[in-house]
Amino acid sequence: MSVTEPVLSASELQEILVAAFGDGVPVVDAVTDHGATVRYVVSERNIRPGGTLSGPTMMMLADTAAWVAIMSRVGAELLAVTTSFHMNFLRKPAFADLIAEATLDKVGRKLAIVSVRLHSAGTNELVANASVTYARPS
Repeated sequence: MSVTEPVLSASELQEILVAAFGDGVPVVDAVTDHGATVRYVVSERNIRPGGTLSGPTMMMLADTAAWVAIMSRVGAELLAVTTSFHMNFLRKPAFADLIAEATLDKVGRKLAIVSVRLHSAGTNELVANASVTYARPS
């Protein structure tokens, strides 16, 4: 798949996230050849009964990673919104930072489709994957 060159760097994307959502947002680790890598620093507040990371924490990171990957290519389209989100929870994540690797499948004029793979820091074993579709502002 061919993806356009990035127009925003990881540090520029981080600034946008903090300006839009405040402190405690995920960290944009890298803009990659095909998307972006985003990390969430896990704490006790993200643990649900049973000792695993909450589903909403994993879903938030997947959605954020998709948004960041899209903006890395099209610029600061802050009004882009999620139109479809499907997630598979594959195994219990470790109590460690959660890493999301977002790959741009298609960036069109109206829609962008992103595949996101999540794993715990220190391992490449998938804990979840997601398919996220965003509507771009017209």
